[in-house]
Amino acid sequence: MKTVWLVNLDTIPYADALALQHRIVAARKRGALNDVLLLLEHPPVFTLGRNARAENIVASRETLQQLGIEVFRVERGGDVTYHGPGQLVGYPILDLRNFRFDVGWFVHSLEEVLIRALADFGIRGTRIEKLIGVWVDDTKIAQIGARIEDKITYHGFALNVNPNLAHFDLIVPCGIRDKGVTSMTRVLNAPIEMHAVRARVAARFGEVFGVELRTLTRKELEQKLAQG
Repeated sequence: MKTVWLVNLDTIPYADALALQHRIVAARKRGALNDVLLLLEHPPVFTLGRNARAENIVASRETLQQLGIEVFRVERGGDVTYHGPGQLVGYPILDLRNFRFDVGWFVHSLEEVLIRALADFGIRGTRIEKLIGVWVDDTKIAQIGARIEDKITYHGFALNVNPNLAHFDLIVPCGIRDKGVTSMTRVLNAPIEMHAVRARVAARFGEVFGVELRTLTRKELEQKLAQG
């Protein structure tokens, strides 16, 4: 069975996580590193994908500064989305030659991971035809935006556990105007421990992708990057 290194990080700035992804991707392209899954949270940030429209951030620059929300334009697919505390972000950095080089399959698999993890908490997540992500009825509970370079994946998914949903009102989430956004806490009307969600997402990731997860610390990952 293939092995994926699981690295659980705390809340780290988006710029730091992006730089770390780039380093892992570069090492993975050289064949100097194993496949990796990063799980983490971010301080408040809006990210715009390659084809995102800047006007889909509806708040003024002054409002964003007052709220401490950063903005990044990045290389992933998709439009604008929000990351913040209370949202579990996953960055799978995988060589698809070890799996299946099919973008649709990869995105569908990420959706399946999240649908199964939500089911572990009694939440029925679904897909909506022609829309990427995971939904509860007509509201989005998980976002997916990936990038694939030389068959190496990065960026990934974000699951709304208990984020500040008011921050989504400052954007047109994923460029979709006629759908809402929700969270696990809102659906269940009860608090949820992030560590429990991390554990279920990791387990379901291993199940869907058919891999064994081996936990590494950030320090161990950095050591392996230095060696590669």
